[in-house]
Amino acid sequence: MTNTQKVLLLTGASRGIGHATVKRFSAAGWRVLTVSRQAFSEYCPWEGGEKNHLQIDLADITALPAALDQIRERLDGGLLHALVNNAGISPKGPEGARFNTLNSSYDDWLHVYNVNLFAPLMLAQGLFDELVAAKGAIVNVTSIAGGRVHRFAGSAYGSSKAALAALTREMAADFGPYGVRVNAIAPGEIDTSILSPGTEELVKDIPLRRLGRPEEVASTIYFLCDAPSSYVTGAEVHINGGQHV
Repeated sequence: MTNTQKVLLLTGASRGIGHATVKRFSAAGWRVLTVSRQAFSEYCPWEGGEKNHLQIDLADITALPAALDQIRERLDGGLLHALVNNAGISPKGPEGARFNTLNSSYDDWLHVYNVNLFAPLMLAQGLFDELVAAKGAIVNVTSIAGGRVHRFAGSAYGSSKAALAALTREMAADFGPYGVRVNAIAPGEIDTSILSPGTEELVKDIPLRRLGRPEEVASTIYFLCDAPSSYVTGAEVHINGGQHV
């Protein structure tokens, strides 16, 4: 790492949008620290990724203070120019059923909210000084499911993403006076390996008549962390081919 190299901390980097985001920032010369509950995979397509990977289970909120110490150790007193909260979980109900308000428990909901809502807040709070020193940016990954009942995404997932969108606005107001911008992106149906069976049926209702590509999402994340978006904060960018209209 050089003194001028920018640093990104990305959660949920092990597949899909996370993979594409690592590749986009790496191509621009950033150092990317990745966080996943899994160990670094040999199938992750970037050089030097293993030494910049942290295996952290964001569902274990009580362990986050120690995890933050690990992150600061990797930063080695340096700046954090961007935090992208991409990790998210959407569990299924019994026998793969949609996880709704009738077939789920408090513990189920708490697990989802720990990963999707509370971990992003605690990471931002814990890395506040490093972000302020860099006049950095935070991007929270919400979802089209945060604004409507989704055919596949569960109730806990959708409501947690709606809460994350609201949290983004609150953080933008609180972090802004310190020079840190906070925005969100809300992807729709993106062509990744974790698509639910039947997603292709939704394409006919999308104005652009296709699924999104992970690299399209990654490019928007990069824009929100880079100089061209220097006066953008508190926004939620829809990346869904017009599906929300």
